[in-house]
Amino acid sequence: MRTATLGAFEVGRIGLGAMGMSSAYSGAGSDDEESIRTIHRALDLGVTLIDTAEVYGPYVNEELVGKAIRERRDEVVLATKFGLISHTGRDGADSSPESVHAAVDGSLRRLGVDHIDLYYQHRVDPRTPIEETIGAVAELVAAGKVRAIGLSEAWVDTIRRAHAVHPITALQSEYSLWTREQDEVLPVLRELGIGLVAYSPLGRGFLTGAVRTVDDLDEDDLRRSNPRFAEENFRRNLAAADEVRAVADDAGATPAQVALAWVLSKGTDIVPIPGTKRVARVEENVGADAVELTADQLARLDGLTPAVGEHHSEAQMTLIER
Repeated sequence: MRTATLGAFEVGRIGLGAMGMSSAYSGAGSDDEESIRTIHRALDLGVTLIDTAEVYGPYVNEELVGKAIRERRDEVVLATKFGLISHTGRDGADSSPESVHAAVDGSLRRLGVDHIDLYYQHRVDPRTPIEETIGAVAELVAAGKVRAIGLSEAWVDTIRRAHAVHPITALQSEYSLWTREQDEVLPVLRELGIGLVAYSPLGRGFLTGAVRTVDDLDEDDLRRSNPRFAEENFRRNLAAADEVRAVADDAGATPAQVALAWVLSKGTDIVPIPGTKRVARVEENVGADAVELTADQLARLDGLTPAVGEHHSEAQMTLIER
């Protein structure tokens, strides 16, 4: 696999998001052994960035990833996140220095490692100045517990303020054919030498065309609360999935590969982290590395029918800086 650059890290340019192995989506937690095989297959294929978080489960996803990489730690750029769970007894999200220090020790224990390569603040905490949070993580870097610092769903002012305290290696935010707000922040990231890690690059599976009705989702699937999956919006959004499939047919690739290839076309400092718990899907996703879209195909994708509905629920959107 070709590589991409995230700060000082050179990683396989397609990563792996592990959240859905344990939480949020249909079938999560149903087959940990298959999930472990999926992680191993990803590593075999050149994937190096593996992404998890303490809140996934919570906690069990870190344990699963830790088990999977136990014999292959040196092949992994390991990323996890803090901030959506309080370790101080405070209600709600908590990125206070005290909570950060407690969180990292728990993550290290669950992952079974002595350091985390990339440690993200999961969402910006309005009750704790970003300077205090990044200062606390910088202490973890100095202590050898963390190698590099990341932010997630932060916007320009917060990114600049954080970077002034300690270099930020990556911003993780949603970025895909139908979620393109990060185009506005990419110039700032490039000015500062910060990479972009793109979560949900397949539109939570919608852009693959595999989900054709809400009835395809389990009752507890998080997508049922996503506005883009609401009945009326869902029907209107099928146009975008069909347009991706048409380009995929033209390119001789799958819709998932085409959606990922579009993200990859936007720069060598952008790493999509499609999530899956299946070996076959990780093999398909990694195949996007070999897909070269023509100028006409890219133009068709650039002009994709815009998504109808926000990309998170109303409650989740309150945690996203814009």
